[in-house]
Amino acid sequence: MPPDVRATLEKQKPAPVATADASGTPNVVYVGFLKVLDDETIMIGDNFFYKTAANLAENPKVSILCYDTETKKSFQIKGTATVHKEGKHFDEMTKWVLAVNNKLPAKAAVVVKVEEVFNAMWGPTAGKKVV
Repeated sequence: MPPDVRATLEKQKPAPVATADASGTPNVVYVGFLKVLDDETIMIGDNFFYKTAANLAENPKVSILCYDTETKKSFQIKGTATVHKEGKHFDEMTKWVLAVNNKLPAKAAVVVKVEEVFNAMWGPTAGKKVV
């Protein structure tokens, strides 16, 4: 992710995250626990995913939307998710989530490998691929 995309995503709280089941039926949820691990990787904490978790089990494709009210930049980030219920990513997610609220379930770490980024704004650059 370019620096402006990363900065925009890091300001987005909560972030809309879209998934789809195997037949393509979409689902969008707001996610409060989302952080950038590096320019190619995003981690999402699964606390209350139900339909999202079911969708990810059938179809690992994810789309995340972010918007910065100050810069007026908006991006759609697309990638492939892997769900971790143990191991390094799970441990990192659990520590992070429980440090914020120790009553949350911290069920899984969803790690998204960023594959494409699009400009999500209107005008001549709308829908243009950034990465």
